[in-house]
Amino acid sequence: MRTEQEILDLIMHVATADERIRAVVLNGSRANPDVKKDHLRDFDIVCFVHHINSFLDNHYWINIFGERIILQVPKMMDIGETNKDPSFQYLMLFKDGNRIDLTLFPVNKIKSDYVKDSLTMVLLDKDKLFADLPEPSQKDYLIKPPAEKEFLDCCNEFWWVSTYVAKGLLRNQVTYAKEILEIPVRNMFMKMIEWYIGLQTHFSVSFGKAGKNMQIHLHRTLYKKILSTYPDAEKENIWQAVFEMAVLFSEFAHETANAMNFKYHEEEEKNVMEYLKKVYENS
Repeated sequence: MRTEQEILDLIMHVATADERIRAVVLNGSRANPDVKKDHLRDFDIVCFVHHINSFLDNHYWINIFGERIILQVPKMMDIGETNKDPSFQYLMLFKDGNRIDLTLFPVNKIKSDYVKDSLTMVLLDKDKLFADLPEPSQKDYLIKPPAEKEFLDCCNEFWWVSTYVAKGLLRNQVTYAKEILEIPVRNMFMKMIEWYIGLQTHFSVSFGKAGKNMQIHLHRTLYKKILSTYPDAEKENIWQAVFEMAVLFSEFAHETANAMNFKYHEEEEKNVMEYLKKVYENS
């Protein structure tokens, strides 16, 4: 596997030699001073360029970065959301295990369309476009305290959509029940865990994508309970996950409400829990 320095040297060689490339920045985990270092971290690279279409006329130029296992070009795909930003991405996984997510961004769109990221390290800046950029930090990724309405909406969504899981299980629609549990219900569950951890840490840490950092900030027993809410496709196990998730959500929500001096709709929780238990008994 090529080393980090070898990859960065290659990127700098390409960028320095090409007059169309005016600046290069590194984002993400390799720009994060607080992240645990390992060889699986992506190289999230943004090149700010003139004449972006001249790069896109022939995509073979990216072969200079190495022999690939797989390439994805999101702007050329017919699945996923349509992204209207002016950038263009090449996502490249190489046979030596390195990965480069390379974004081309037009220089003339920086002021109107470029969203600054606190995890940004300048590698090359030919025109002083980023002269005032601060040192990389996790500032943009720290858990943020909720407003009361956001908190109440999260609670309402969690309890409301939990009833869909019960309905799916009663009808023996396992794939439907699993998808509802793992997307809308879990999204709210994870949001509440995030706020709970934020309170425990004075909102000074990052939750990470899909809560990947949560085990660092939770007691081992509590973390194991959260893991138990990820069931297989057996109906009984899904039911038990629903009830375990409901109990944990209630605990986290009460802690958050008390700490933030928010309202909490006890009747909403009570009614839904009774409904879930009734449907479970009938199933």
